[in-house]
Amino acid sequence: MRVVLDSGEQDMALDIVIMAAGKGTRMKSDRPKVLHELAGRSLLEHVLHTAGEVAADRVVVVTGHGAEQVESSVRAPNLQFVRQSPQLGTGHAVQQAAPQLHNDGITLILNGDTPLIQAATLRALVDACAGDKLALLTVTLPDATGYGRILRRAAADGTSTVQAIVEHKDATPEQRAITEVYTGAMAAPTALLKAWLARLDNRNAQGEYYLTDVVAFAVTDGVPVVAAQPKRASEVLGVNSPQQLAELERLCQRDQAEALMSAGVRLADPARLDVRGHLQCGVDVGIDVNCVFEGAVSLGHRVRVGANCVIRNAVIGDDAVIHPYTHIDGDTLGVTVGRGSLIGPYARLRPGAVLGAEVHIGNFVEVKNSTLADGAKANHLAYLGDATVGERVNFGAGSITANYDGAKKHRTEIGADVHVGSNCVLVAPVTIGDGATIGAGSTITRQAPAGQLTVVRGRQVSLPTWKRPVKPG
Repeated sequence: MRVVLDSGEQDMALDIVIMAAGKGTRMKSDRPKVLHELAGRSLLEHVLHTAGEVAADRVVVVTGHGAEQVESSVRAPNLQFVRQSPQLGTGHAVQQAAPQLHNDGITLILNGDTPLIQAATLRALVDACAGDKLALLTVTLPDATGYGRILRRAAADGTSTVQAIVEHKDATPEQRAITEVYTGAMAAPTALLKAWLARLDNRNAQGEYYLTDVVAFAVTDGVPVVAAQPKRASEVLGVNSPQQLAELERLCQRDQAEALMSAGVRLADPARLDVRGHLQCGVDVGIDVNCVFEGAVSLGHRVRVGANCVIRNAVIGDDAVIHPYTHIDGDTLGVTVGRGSLIGPYARLRPGAVLGAEVHIGNFVEVKNSTLADGAKANHLAYLGDATVGERVNFGAGSITANYDGAKKHRTEIGADVHVGSNCVLVAPVTIGDGATIGAGSTITRQAPAGQLTVVRGRQVSLPTWKRPVKPG
């Protein structure tokens, strides 16, 4: 693809370099920093997703610590990896990517640990570069500790121009008082960037090759250095500790809650919602507190979700009610809940559960890899695994399908209008005919004929001479 600038005057290649080589020592984890998760996706996946929205010709991720783990965990169009070993600074990281970049375009450089960066901000940074300037993404922070400071030169007309960036550890006390900081993102003409990278040295307090030194090179070469700012400072916040990760998680979740409410979703408390994937909602959806949505979840019109539910990879039909403390986990097979169904409280739907319209799954009922037709009910203390259940079936309390023989799974077929009494065991493979009734306490191992009562039960015996054991002493 080619990027067309807002000015419409140039059409050139756009490459993106994402720096993801750091260990993240302060995370105190064996996992590479960029693989820690925010809202259900790794930090790096967030940045790659945003990079994909600006249609780059090539995305180059610079890996280092845990390189194999990082490289195997992410996928994206036009993605390439280069390795930085050893890690000798940000400038050294981009040097590793330089051979992969188009000479005739713009290179956009990002950090892999800034997951909230927005595509509009990246486009503005590329537009500021315009193919002939060095554009820096800067922000003003009340506490700029740890960030590189932007050094400007005031002009007679009251404006100022960027002259350099000084890293926090190399800054004087006066320079540390500056609150405009460099965020780690820049856009540069690629041919000029490659020339500046070749001039870097490591004569500084850290003994590293600083990418920020290219600013001074641009000034020396007469290349304008301009700045762009994000809409919100939170876009450029990085993650260096578990505390910072938790702070960004709350920011991200609040943003998602605001978006849902703007679309008409009723949230009992937007501060107590977690969306760790993609949540699609119809009209007049209501969600109570402490609900977690993972993977891809679709809630139809007028769906109500009670408090403390966890729903993952599921489609919930119109007018369904998910009562509190329900756990729905579709995993890779998914779960489907039909129109007007009532689920829970304390129910569990596992992968492959497909429920028709107006199905009732009550408290402490588990359904796995089973299909329940319209109007079927299992209201209490039951297990349905690897079963096909017909319309209007009533599956009694304490009853189960025994689907596993110790080596293989087998299927239970239950016809329409069947009534299964309490505390029954249906030992698969077995078929229950339409309209059959299974007497309470039965263990069914053979076909139960349609329309008949089937009972498997020992004769009741009372022993009048039996004595209950008594504790000695």
